[in-house]
Amino acid sequence: MAEPVAMVLCAGLGTRLRPLTDRLPKPAIPLCDVPLIAWTLALLRGAGVRRAVVNTHHLAPQMAEAAAASARSLGMALAVSHETNLAGTGGALREARGLLEGGRPLVVVNGDVLFDLHLPAVLSAHAVSGALATLVLLPMPAGTNYATVEVDGGGAVRRIARSYGPGGSGLTPWHFSGVHVLDPELIGRIPAEPYLSDVNRQVYPPLLGGGRIRGYVAQGYWNDLGTPARYLEATRDVLLGRVPAGRFGGAEPLSAASTVAPGVRAGPGARVALGARLAGPSYLGPFARVEAGAEVGPAAVIGAGVVVPSGAVVRRSVLWPGTALGPGERVEDAVAVDELRVGGGSPSAPTTGRPF
Repeated sequence: MAEPVAMVLCAGLGTRLRPLTDRLPKPAIPLCDVPLIAWTLALLRGAGVRRAVVNTHHLAPQMAEAAAASARSLGMALAVSHETNLAGTGGALREARGLLEGGRPLVVVNGDVLFDLHLPAVLSAHAVSGALATLVLLPMPAGTNYATVEVDGGGAVRRIARSYGPGGSGLTPWHFSGVHVLDPELIGRIPAEPYLSDVNRQVYPPLLGGGRIRGYVAQGYWNDLGTPARYLEATRDVLLGRVPAGRFGGAEPLSAASTVAPGVRAGPGARVALGARLAGPSYLGPFARVEAGAEVGPAAVIGAGVVVPSGAVVRRSVLWPGTALGPGERVEDAVAVDELRVGGGSPSAPTTGRPF
């Protein structure tokens, strides 16, 4: 009996998150000290997906390494489809076709998004509907203006990004989460040329009149971590418990951490000196150290092995593993990695970003 297989899209450039994504590909950036790809794979594993394919392009060796380590920790089989040139969503499926064989259905997810999705319900709805593709939809996130997917009263997708498809009257617009559930037959409809192919603009539109591209409206936390502000917002939301930990078992680190102060949790080997000041919610990664006279929190994540020296202050910020702080340095509302200090700005600014 066929089992679902996942295609996790990890080839993008992550341009809106630069210069952080000049150091790591976006799906490999740490979210509470765990690579974002691990959260995505954990979501899939919790829904019974035991085999995944990731595509790589930007900083490919780092991406492949982070994905492989995350898959091993979750007991998942993983294959890598490398793209010398970006192939797009449709092209990624076409190029990875051989690695996806035997899986039914295919679950396509963005590896750089944090989404609290009850995936088994989507898989069940897809199986019952007989759809070629089921697109997981959400209410438009506050403060954003992403392109929409419009659905008729029967659940069929009729128009994408206000331009693609037959349209019609009485349609309801939704935000596309980036999750597709596909019948493998759909890959055969992806043309060999052009190499760069977008399923939303080039593959789905000719099929929208037949009603076999359907929408599934879900609820749940969703954040594309597309800017430094959105990244810090997602970190705070995890620390505050706004992202259900149970959905990401095996990846989410806080539930297994020890409590070292009210609202402050720490991984194995983390140490806090007498005279350090801690404020929750915060997280100290494995073997992190906070020295006497240092101040950490609220809403701070100290990466694995990082030392917060005496007099330093870290508030509402994320320190990646390997970051060195100077004595008395203040890091507030920022992401720190190596010598970089990237300010977060405001997460409430209107966001358009990529449409899908």
